[in-house]
Amino acid sequence: MDPMASGDVARELADLPRWLLAADGRSIVRELHFASFSAAFGFMTAVAIDAEAMDHHPDWSNSYKTVSVALSTHVAGGLTQRDFALARQIDAHAVAALPD
Repeated sequence: MDPMASGDVARELADLPRWLLAADGRSIVRELHFASFSAAFGFMTAVAIDAEAMDHHPDWSNSYKTVSVALSTHVAGGLTQRDFALARQIDAHAVAALPD
């Protein structure tokens, strides 16, 4: 599996405005802020179920109400369509879980 070309990454990111390309260019990142720790943890649980089904797992952390996510396909050494598919799933869960 080869990493995506930079032009393809840019096109995918254009459709994911809340995600940023990491400084190393090998991952995309997003930080999400929830109303409570429980909401953040519930969000992570929902994403974990999808990630397991996709067999593609995020690098992430949780600190109280904040979840930081980084997506990269480690075996490819960069970004692949799998990362953008999971980012779209994460965004869908965020819409349901984040405060207005």
